[in-house]
Amino acid sequence: MTGAIIGTTHVVEVDGVAMAHRVVGDPADPPMVLLHGLGDDERDWHGVLPGLAARHRVYVLDLRGHGRSSRPGRYSFELMRDDVLGFLDALDVGRCVLVGHSMGGVVAILLAETAPHRVTRLVVEDVFVPRPGDLDRPPLPPPDEPTPFDFAAVNAIRAQLNDPDSVWWERTEAVDVPTLVIGGGPDSAIPQKLLAEMVERMPEAVLVTIPAGHNVHASRPAEFLAAVDGFLSVDNPR
Repeated sequence: MTGAIIGTTHVVEVDGVAMAHRVVGDPADPPMVLLHGLGDDERDWHGVLPGLAARHRVYVLDLRGHGRSSRPGRYSFELMRDDVLGFLDALDVGRCVLVGHSMGGVVAILLAETAPHRVTRLVVEDVFVPRPGDLDRPPLPPPDEPTPFDFAAVNAIRAQLNDPDSVWWERTEAVDVPTLVIGGGPDSAIPQKLLAEMVERMPEAVLVTIPAGHNVHASRPAEFLAAVDGFLSVDNPR
């Protein structure tokens, strides 16, 4: 990233939640939506945004409680999924390439489970849909200093990671959207075997490992972009 401001920023209201977002790329290009991880915001994608926007009209969201979006005090993967669906409706985006990192990746998968007709391709980074017993994420004490996001989202999401809805995992075998799962390799805190198990269940999924830890797109942007570009360049039978 050169430090230049990329694209333009907007806010749209979805069921009373102000959804801030950045828009980059040619309006004539196919749409792509980027969903960040817990505690981040749309700025986390800026290092790869020019590359993604070279061939897509990219919408980079601040999920509820993050960035410039509303802080309604209620947080869950399902609420964020519904926010994104409402966002697509509000901007008249019928179908899109959906890209999610970490928390945003779970949101993206749940959206593909619920509304696969809204997703042309799915890209998720160093994340899997949790099953009961997969993760131990106890609540964290509030920090002494204010955070640039609503800290209430942290423990709400961690609680769902500890005790996820078993239906999330069950439905992965029905996600027939072409899917790329990018794993961060052994340096990631995310168990990579769980990514592989999810990919085995998803009919149209492939797993690519880039040994960069959890934040692949930030640590190795060129390799991340190469993986995404390669995946999107393959003819889509859908």
